[in-house]
Amino acid sequence: MSTVPTGEVVLAVDIGGTKVDAALVASDGSVREHSRHRAPTGKGATREALLSSLDAVIQSTLDTLSPEDTLVGAGIGSAGPISLIDNSVSPLNLPVLRNFLLRDFIQQRADVPTSLRLDGTCIALAENWLGSTKGAVNALSMVVSTGVGGGLILNGRLLSGDTGNAGHIGQIQVSSRQSGSSSESASLEYLASGPRVVAWAQRQGWKGTSGEDLARDYAAGAPVALDAVRRSTTAVGEAITSVATLLDVHQVSIGGGFAHVAPDYIDLVMATIAECAIVDYARSVIVTRSGLSDNGPLIGAAALIHRQDLL
Repeated sequence: MSTVPTGEVVLAVDIGGTKVDAALVASDGSVREHSRHRAPTGKGATREALLSSLDAVIQSTLDTLSPEDTLVGAGIGSAGPISLIDNSVSPLNLPVLRNFLLRDFIQQRADVPTSLRLDGTCIALAENWLGSTKGAVNALSMVVSTGVGGGLILNGRLLSGDTGNAGHIGQIQVSSRQSGSSSESASLEYLASGPRVVAWAQRQGWKGTSGEDLARDYAAGAPVALDAVRRSTTAVGEAITSVATLLDVHQVSIGGGFAHVAPDYIDLVMATIAECAIVDYARSVIVTRSGLSDNGPLIGAAALIHRQDLL
């Protein structure tokens, strides 16, 4: 008969533009089987509906605790911006949660020490703990999906910044506003994220409707699909080059669903870096795919408690 693993566990919560996710994560970073619960979010949801979903997901996860478990804390990764000054969140894709005191909300339900960070910084923690940048002293981790997020490990510690928003790479400018574009349309997220790239391809006459359609047509060599994917990889490569030049970072991991739109996505990013880097040390950056499954955000949230040596 199988036994249920016991010991110190963390309630890990991840809140994004499309879903809220929760699970119990053990001290070795493993996500407890059957403890994971999720619910959809989205711009159309009311504040009350979102909080009800969050409450239900948290409670369902806590209900899976065994008598032998010790709940030692709760870690939260949230879409940003966030504020570590009052531990509130104002996710761009969930405007009804603007200035919401998320840490207090969860701490009241879990009744344990609770820590909040930007979702991208949680990804950086997870990758540095157990993923493709494991043990790196300086590293950048990115997610290219519905949006573009990121986080940084510098000098062996997580970089959070004054307000907790360090690593918000999706909003950096990679296209000059002097060309007449707006700040938003010059941002990495606008140029590289899945929905934005799909929309761009449609404006070029492409008839597909999703990232999956784009992946199929890219594999078939459709010209617009090829251009669309290269639009994303070029912007990502340019952004990484800027970060590597500024911070002397040499290890980068990229995760997220849209990073799988093409089998050579990482190769194309690396080609852009080789082409546009001005200084040699930035050109030597190594980019790899994420070493974690879709559990990465939850593992990173749990690391806020389990791996406080990295904070």
